Amino acid sequence: MERFEVIPIHRNKHFIKQCCAVINSEWPRSEMARLHSLEGSCDTLPTSLVLVKEEDNFKTVIGHAKITPIPSIPDSGFIETVVIDNHHRGQGLGKYLMHKTEEYIKTLGLNVAYLSTIDKQEFYSKLGYTQCQPISIYGGRLSGFNNLKMVSTIVPSRKTFMKKQLA
Repeated sequence: MERFEVIPIHRNKHFIKQCCAVINSEWPRSEMARLHSLEGSCDTLPTSLVLVKEEDNFKTVIGHAKITPIPSIPDSGFIETVVIDNHHRGQGLGKYLMHKTEEYIKTLGLNVAYLSTIDKQEFYSKLGYTQCQPISIYGGRLSGFNNLKMVSTIVPSRKTFMKKQLA
């Protein structure tokens, strides 16, 4: 029987290589850079969460989501690098991973989750996310711009930014 759980990777470092492979299967990047990012996970953010499938007492990483702080919006977290292994898609596991990621964000006392996506707007909308103005997760505040066209000419991007108020 299969069981699934979402756990912080920094408390389960033996999953880092597997997680790296799952992420790189979707967004190829040097393994060294990916490992460095995953090894930066901690309890206070950034935090990488892994979705683990347990079957016959063997655990395998099949998903990942990372939460990073947003310096200009202190009560919020930015969800990024959300991926489910290609062989496990279409089973509701992305929804499960997002729900557990939001729960983790709330345990940190944060009230809003932000994310950006290129092609999964419909998926995130079904989870309660709504489109919002672009934000910067690096400190500066892009949301001071009132005109989305103006922002998109300054910061060209195909990304759609979305947010959700966490209850």
